[in-house]
Amino acid sequence: MRILIVNTSELNGGAAVASNRLVAALNNNGEKAKMLVRDKSSENISVFKMPGKISAKWHFLWERLRVFMALHFRKEHLWEIDIANAGTDITALPEFKEADIIHLAWINQGMLSLGNIDKIVKSGKPVVWTMHDLWPATAICHYARGCTSFKTGCNNCKLLPGGGSDKDLAFKVWNKKKSVYKNSNIHFVTCSRWLENQAKSSGLLENLSVTSIPNPIDTNIFSPQDKTEAKKALGLPTDKKVILFVAQKVTDERKGAHCLIEALQKLKDENPEVAENCVVALLGGHAEELVEQISIPTYPLGYVSGDKNIAAVYNAADVFVLPSMEDNLPNTLMEALACGVPCVGFYVGGIPEMIDHNKNGYVAKAGDTSDLKEGIKWILSDADSKELRSACITKVTRCYSQQSVSLKYVEVYSSVMAQKGYGL
Repeated sequence: MRILIVNTSELNGGAAVASNRLVAALNNNGEKAKMLVRDKSSENISVFKMPGKISAKWHFLWERLRVFMALHFRKEHLWEIDIANAGTDITALPEFKEADIIHLAWINQGMLSLGNIDKIVKSGKPVVWTMHDLWPATAICHYARGCTSFKTGCNNCKLLPGGGSDKDLAFKVWNKKKSVYKNSNIHFVTCSRWLENQAKSSGLLENLSVTSIPNPIDTNIFSPQDKTEAKKALGLPTDKKVILFVAQKVTDERKGAHCLIEALQKLKDENPEVAENCVVALLGGHAEELVEQISIPTYPLGYVSGDKNIAAVYNAADVFVLPSMEDNLPNTLMEALACGVPCVGFYVGGIPEMIDHNKNGYVAKAGDTSDLKEGIKWILSDADSKELRSACITKVTRCYSQQSVSLKYVEVYSSVMAQKGYGL
C-alpha cells in the first residue's frame, strides 16, 4: 500500500514529529509511506519537498495578511487563527498520483487551501486526515478553549474583534469547510479519545467517520539510559533531583509554565526539604525568560535537536511536568514515559489517557497548582521510583509502539480503500 502523508513542515512542531514517526512505523511494517512537506529540513529520502518556494511563501503571507485584516491589524490571536484561503495544488505531483492513500496531517499556514483539499477529495483517491488539534472540526481555531459554537455552527467568534458577528470570518470559513466535507467520505483520525469526542460533536463532521489512534514512538531511541551519566552530559548536578519542563516555546500560555512556576513556589514554601534537593531543567525556546521567575535553581537548556539528544535530556529527569491548559496527545509526555520518566499533568485533553494516576505518574485537578505541587512531591519523595519507571515503559510498549500504531492505521487505510472500491 502506497501512502502519502501531507504536512506543512518536516520537523517543526508536534504534528511534524508525529508524521515522521508514522512514516517510519509504516515503512517498518512493510508499507510504502512517503511524506510531502512545504518546509523540508533533512536529507530523508522518504520526505519530498513541495515545489514552488516563492508561491508557497506568498500563500503563507497572504493568509496571514487576511487574518491580520480580520483582526483590525492587531497581533492578538494572529497565530491562533487559520483560514486556509491560500495553498498549493498537489494533485498533479507524481507523489500524489502514485499514492493509494492521501493522508493529510497538519496542513495550515499556506500549505493547502480549502479549495486544494476539495480538489484532493474530488480526485477520487481515499483520504485520511489525522487531527493533531481541533481545527478540521472548527471554523478557524485550533483549540476551542471552552467555546462550543463548533458543535452547531461557528460565528460571533471570540477570537475576532468585538466577539465577531453573525456573518464574520468564522461563519464564512465554516460554510466553506461544510461545502468541502459534504459527500467527501474523508476518514478523520484523532490522536486521543478526548479529541475524538470533541470531533464527533462538531457540526462539520456529521456523518463522517472519526477514529482515535495515538501517535507512535520509536522505543529504540526513546528508552531508559543511565540517569547519572545523562545529568553529567548536560551539566546538571548529579546529587539533585531534576524536574523537567519541555515545550517548543516554553512561554506559550497554553503549555502552562505559569502554573509550574506557582506550583514550584508552593513546593519550596510548604515542602522545603524536597525543594532543596531539586533543580529545574527547561527545554525549548525562550527558556531563559523563565529562569528568574522560578524559585528553585533552574537550568535553561534552550533548543536541542535530534531524537537521540532529546532522549538524553529526558533521561536526565526524575520527573517530567507538563501543566498544559489544553492539549491533545503531547509527544513530550510520550517521550518522557518511553524513557521511564514519571509524569505530572493536569486532567485536561488527552493527558489523563497517557498518565495512569498513581501508577506511572500523577494527574492533578485541572488548573489546581496545589495539586500539581502534590504530584511533583509524591513522585520525588513518596512513590516507589522503580515501580513508576516500570509502569511508564509498560504503558508505552502497550499503547504507542510503532507496530501497534501502524497496524491500526493499516486497518483504517484498508477500510477506506474498500469503501472506495479499491483492491488491496
